[in-house]
Amino acid sequence: MRRPSRFPGRSPVGFTLIELLVVIAIIAVLISLLLPAVQSAREAARRAQCTNNLKQLGLAVANYESAVGAYPQCYPQRAIWDPTNQCGTAGNSGWGNWSVQALILPYFEQGPVYNNINFMISASDNCDNATQATAIGTRVSSFLCPSSTLPTGTMYGCLNVQPFSSIRFPGNNYFASVGASVCPWNDANPPGMFQIMGLNGTSIGVRDVTDGTSNTVAFSEWKMGDFDPNRISIQDAINILQNTVGTFGSWSSSQLSSMPAAGMPAFTTFLQTCQGKAPTSTQGDSWKTNKSNMGRDWQMGMFAHSLGNTLLPPNPSYYNCNMEAWGGDFDAPGLYSPSSYHPGGANVAFADGSVRFIKSSASWPTMWALGSRAGGEVLSSDSY
Repeated sequence: MRRPSRFPGRSPVGFTLIELLVVIAIIAVLISLLLPAVQSAREAARRAQCTNNLKQLGLAVANYESAVGAYPQCYPQRAIWDPTNQCGTAGNSGWGNWSVQALILPYFEQGPVYNNINFMISASDNCDNATQATAIGTRVSSFLCPSSTLPTGTMYGCLNVQPFSSIRFPGNNYFASVGASVCPWNDANPPGMFQIMGLNGTSIGVRDVTDGTSNTVAFSEWKMGDFDPNRISIQDAINILQNTVGTFGSWSSSQLSSMPAAGMPAFTTFLQTCQGKAPTSTQGDSWKTNKSNMGRDWQMGMFAHSLGNTLLPPNPSYYNCNMEAWGGDFDAPGLYSPSSYHPGGANVAFADGSVRFIKSSASWPTMWALGSRAGGEVLSSDSY
């Protein structure tokens, strides 16, 4: 027996197609409004983690100096360099040297990785016969910014021996600063906290940071390369080759390697020369001219692996630049600027362990001053 309707003659109440489409449209609008807020919150969390990573590095360097009496520097694998050692560093070029990052591992709870490294063997990933591949292939979370992509490809040993050929590049998003100089070697006297030690290198301690540890950059973040030499990306290094040095001034000399000493004409010509080489950098042996593997590892003590400079503010519109005569690696003068995936600038750790966000709008002289340990510059609190 059917129950009579309370409203005879009327159809059952329900949603029409138009009403359903309106509801869907409203939900879509709400999601589109909410998504940027969610993405912003996630980026804020990633930026906070990145800040914490840099703080760990800054405090580790300060603790290292307190324990040892000097700041860590990039140094060769032997107390006295042996030129007959095929895996050794060529003078003080940086090839095979151990990095600042490797030396401070025990000071931020990475003792097991440190203890697995034999520092009497070259740091170069293709010259130690894979005896410590596990250690230097370790992805250390404190060296990786969560906003960054990870490196691609695997490490390789001499003659492509195992286990290097099956271990991925560990990656490194934080460089140790040599200051506003294209030359990281101690005989060029770079003005920053760190340098590549040659035979006549002298230690740098807190006593030498006369600008103050709170005013001197120790580490900064950078974007890793895109690991594709056939594509031009702003974070890659364009190799202009050292044999063209005469076209932009004697930047490889110790006298004219740093700013502001080199002068703006030489510096701007250098930048323009590098940018001019970019369009053709993907032609021919592009792995030599378009170096896309910046930040691939943390153990090698030279430019683009673990060292950078403060010649330009974060996220500049200029490519990074390399002056390697034969084109192979990064053991040559160059430009490797702060950069990040954070909008508006990059995080920087100072020698006292503090971390500040440096705006992309900071002036060039401000960056030069922040990078120097004993320049005597005076900066206002709102200059960066």
